[in-house]
Amino acid sequence: MADVKGRLDEITRQAMDEVSPKAASDAAPDAGGMNDLLVRFVSAVAMAGVTLIALWLGGWFWIGFVVLLAGLILWEWNGLASRFAGSPLSEIAWLFVGALYVGAAAHAMVQVRLDYGMWAVLIAFVLPVVAVDVGAYFAGRAIGGPRIMPSVSPSKTWAGLGGGALAAGIVCIFAEIFDVGPGAVIPSFDVTGLAGALAAGVVIAIIAQAGDFFESSMKRRAGVKDSSKLIPGHGGIFDRLDGFLAVFFVLFLLAVLPAYMSGF
Repeated sequence: MADVKGRLDEITRQAMDEVSPKAASDAAPDAGGMNDLLVRFVSAVAMAGVTLIALWLGGWFWIGFVVLLAGLILWEWNGLASRFAGSPLSEIAWLFVGALYVGAAAHAMVQVRLDYGMWAVLIAFVLPVVAVDVGAYFAGRAIGGPRIMPSVSPSKTWAGLGGGALAAGIVCIFAEIFDVGPGAVIPSFDVTGLAGALAAGVVIAIIAQAGDFFESSMKRRAGVKDSSKLIPGHGGIFDRLDGFLAVFFVLFLLAVLPAYMSGF
């Protein structure tokens, strides 16, 4: 038990170091670090609140919310691309890729809310991606170990990816057991369904992590830490939704686009 407590204390100190570098050397609490934490907390609550309201209202409110997010992300994307594109033609190509990538993901975000209710979207489509970030953070801090791509994102570890996959898998299993979202297609559940839900969590974690790496590589090429400073304490919209964009882009390719194609 003492070893567990010591490890938790170490994780706490590391987290505080990340928020405020002075915290490791100052005995007294760092006011700047506490203010940063407060700003991050307030921003996170505000973002979650606005998202939930738009998700609850649905319809044109949700469409307008997604279009706004997509527009802001494209603005940040263009800002990053303009920093490293070697020529006007290259910059245009990056803008075109961004429009396709963000546009497809936004389309899928809109479509799932048209097809499912608020709680189904929240539990089956949003929470698994959130779980990836939460699980990866705590598993990475607690276990550490080899990094996946240190040259692109030094903080991402294989242990973190495993923790994110496990957390997303648990959420997907919950959705399968209670027939939420796509899990409601086949009522009840069995071992095969639970295994499929866990596998879905693993796939979601891998895709979300790939989206994170992709955005990190763009920022490294641009020589910046954040995609913008739109969200106090969090950076840009792209920084917060990089994993969501990747997951919903793949969802568009695998489900939304084939559904449209089958109508022709």
